[in-house]
Amino acid sequence: MTSFAARLLAWFELHGRKHLPWQQPRDAYRIWVSEIMLQQTQVQTVIPYFERFIASFPDVAALAGAPLDDVLHHWSGLGYYARARNLHRAATIVADEHDGRFPDDFDMLVALPGIGRSTAGAILALAYDQHHAILDGNVKRVLARHRAVAGWPGTTAVAARLWELAAEHTPATDTAAYTQAIMDLGATVCTRSNPACDICPVASDCIARKSGSVAAFPGRKPKKKKPRRETTMLIASHDAHVYLERRPESGIWGGLWSLPELGDGEIDDWCRTHCGGLEREPEEWPVLRHSFTHFDLDIRPIVLHVDAPLSKVADGDRVAWHHLEDTPPGGIAAPVDKLIKELKKSRNVSQN
Repeated sequence: MTSFAARLLAWFELHGRKHLPWQQPRDAYRIWVSEIMLQQTQVQTVIPYFERFIASFPDVAALAGAPLDDVLHHWSGLGYYARARNLHRAATIVADEHDGRFPDDFDMLVALPGIGRSTAGAILALAYDQHHAILDGNVKRVLARHRAVAGWPGTTAVAARLWELAAEHTPATDTAAYTQAIMDLGATVCTRSNPACDICPVASDCIARKSGSVAAFPGRKPKKKKPRRETTMLIASHDAHVYLERRPESGIWGGLWSLPELGDGEIDDWCRTHCGGLEREPEEWPVLRHSFTHFDLDIRPIVLHVDAPLSKVADGDRVAWHHLEDTPPGGIAAPVDKLIKELKKSRNVSQN
């Protein structure tokens, strides 16, 4: 065992997080769900989502047997919805091809949708104490600073070097404790900003600290100006209902329920197809900006006060006139949820 690992394990014994909801009890299913939720998302944000998710889908069989709409509904607001779709797909594969038992084999795990090398390593280390290295965002930061690995970890060469270090330090015994320890160190001590170097168990030989260059590691992703896209969302409202439609499975917000997106010249056509008339002129709300990782989306909301909707469009599977006081029919993206809440407020409908 390296000195690095020994010091980390000693620190973890005293200061590590041992009572997170996915640690009690410690099983592969709960750890898998938590690892997927924790991708790109902070622990404190994940905890309530995880607890609600596990209450509804306590095991692989329950998740595999649930409608995707239910899964997406439990994911609403957590973002990166492909994670939820992959989780559901993987659960059905485990149920159908592995007799409902979560695999304890690395190759079988990485063959499942949404599980890469680091996530598979984390599941096997934490659930089965197998000897596998991990390299999530926290671990990258710790190792890049400790050994002053320059460059952005998104490049092949830098990632390869960090994987070498991760493998070098991961002990053959106490792998589960070490894996949690290095994640905890990055999350609570070796943080992105204002790291607590004075209490770090591996500070004595941290090259970045010795050179006073902690803030330089890991290297930042090269800056590119985010492109901006625009869309018009139609908020068709009638008698405390709003018109929703399910988006295609692929692409942005795949499988979620959303407001119709139209071009300016398409609103009249939409009205002729979906409603018998309007109570008054359409109303335009201020533009709502929603930021994604790779672009910003400016949403122009247009409110239609529908006099008489055509019932034939509300088939309940792909489109629906949703009552504002009811639970949504499935997952809803954050900006759509904001617009629906604004509609509730404007119509004095109780928020739930």
